[in-house]
Amino acid sequence: MAALTAAISSTPAAPGPAARRRRFFAVRCSSSAADERQVLFSRIAPVYDHLNDVLSLGQHRTWKRICVSWSRAKRGDRVLDLCCGSGDLAFLLSEKVGLDGQVMAVDFSRQQLQTAANRQEQRWKPCYKNIKWIEGDALGLPFADCYFDAVTVGYGLRNVVDKPKAMREIFRVLKPGSRASVLDFNKSSSLFTTSLQSWMIDNVVVPLASGYGLTEEYKYLKSSISQYLTGKELEELAKEAGFSAAKHYELGGGLMGDLVATR
Repeated sequence: MAALTAAISSTPAAPGPAARRRRFFAVRCSSSAADERQVLFSRIAPVYDHLNDVLSLGQHRTWKRICVSWSRAKRGDRVLDLCCGSGDLAFLLSEKVGLDGQVMAVDFSRQQLQTAANRQEQRWKPCYKNIKWIEGDALGLPFADCYFDAVTVGYGLRNVVDKPKAMREIFRVLKPGSRASVLDFNKSSSLFTTSLQSWMIDNVVVPLASGYGLTEEYKYLKSSISQYLTGKELEELAKEAGFSAAKHYELGGGLMGDLVATR
C-alpha cells in the first residue's frame, strides 16, 4: 500500500508520448457479485462511449458537465473520479483543476481504464497529464483520510455492491467542507417517469445494444435501476455516512439524478 501511495503521488516528468502511456495501479477488493459486474463492464467497454452518445442523443455530456460543476472542483484541487469508466468525468475534472491540480480516476474494470487511457492519448491536452488511472475498488479506497477537495461518481454508485460502505469511503477521503457529486439514473417516484424509463430500456436501449451482441448486458440496466435508491433515500444514505448536507436533483426530465453531498 505504501508503494502504491508513493506511485500515485508522483507526476510524470514530461508530457511526451512515452510519458502518456499510463500504467494502472491495482488495489483489489472483490466479491462474487462485484466480479460479475466487473466482467459485465469489461464486455461493454469497447462500445460504451458510442452507445452513451446514441442512447442519450448526446445529452449525457451535459449531465456530466453539471455533475462536475456541482462538485465545485477548482484550479489546483486534488480530486477523485470514482467508478471513472472510460474517463468522461476525469477529463472534465482535469480541465477544471488544471496543470496545478491532480485527478485520481478509479475503476474496477481494467478494460474501461484501458479505453480511458487510449482516449487520453488520442485527445491529448497538457492538463491531462494530471490524471492517474487506478484499478481499484470503491469499498476500499487507497487514499488517506481528508485527501480530496472534491469527488465525482458517474453512473457507478448504482452498481456498487455495498452502497453504504462506498458512501462512507467517499466521506472519509473528502476534506471537511468539500463536496461529492454523484450522477446516475434516477429511480423516480413518478409512475409516468418510471414507465417511460422502462419503455425506453425495453424498446430502445436493449434492441440497440443487441446490434452489438450485448443484449444481456444491457438488460441488466433495468434491474439495476429498480434496485437503486430514490433521491430521498440517497440523501438519507449520505447523511448516515456523515455528510452535513445532501440534496438530490432530478435531471433530464426526471430520468437522471445528481446527489450533491457536503462533508
